[in-house]
Amino acid sequence: MAKYVNDLVYDAAIDYIKNNATEEYLCSSQPTTRATAISAALATKTGLTSGSFTGAADGDISGRKVTINAQSGLTIDVGGTATHVALCSATQLLMVHTCTSQVVTAGNTVTIPAHKFEIADVTP
Repeated sequence: MAKYVNDLVYDAAIDYIKNNATEEYLCSSQPTTRATAISAALATKTGLTSGSFTGAADGDISGRKVTINAQSGLTIDVGGTATHVALCSATQLLMVHTCTSQVVTAGNTVTIPAHKFEIADVTP
């Protein structure tokens, strides 16, 4: 039996992220909760809105994707090696991405480049 998921289902998940993510953290390790994202944060962007995202759109390979727009000029609060980017609501960790590992220095600024979250189509 073939499997199928309507794009509207994927778009609902993407809309949840777009409508609820208000914080983006550049982290030194992979967080598992909002609290661990905050404690691992090297730089923080608050005030995200649905306008901080582009999509939903067709995925690069399949399914659907959303692009988190670049966030530039973020002050580095704590020096360390950035390895992950976390998106959070005011109460929950919503998603985590790996990023190119980069050493950052407190007091400098950093740009989190645009990156995407893609939900692949189900496979038969």
